[in-house]
Amino acid sequence: MPIPHDLTHVLIELYDKISSWEQTVVKDSGLSPAQMHAVEIVGHHGEMRMKEMAQRMGITTGTLTVMVDRLETLGALHRQPNPKDRRSYVIVLTDKGQQLFNEHHKLHELLTREMTTTFNDEEKNMLQQLLTRLVQQF
Repeated sequence: MPIPHDLTHVLIELYDKISSWEQTVVKDSGLSPAQMHAVEIVGHHGEMRMKEMAQRMGITTGTLTVMVDRLETLGALHRQPNPKDRRSYVIVLTDKGQQLFNEHHKLHELLTREMTTTFNDEEKNMLQQLLTRLVQQF
């Protein structure tokens, strides 16, 4: 079954609006959107190896190394030896990083609330189910 043109258009428009919103709220944090994304990943998933984090972000480990160096300098992340494998490091949030994550996560929750304000509970559940399926397909 062909994908309706309107569906593609609305998905792109939604992505653009969320991306624009993200750019706006992140600029006040002192981090770039990519840096905040790294903080979010660790905030949501907990400590993780550099390789795993690079895969989640869709970037090379070399690019991630530069980003983590900068985030360590800013005091948001800390690299520590992996307790399960001495050959690798895990990334953890510092107290400042946890604070940045908490503040940014609250903004995401507010955005979600605003975006779904006209939805009833059934529609919100349906949206969550459909988005969950989309995420699982990636």
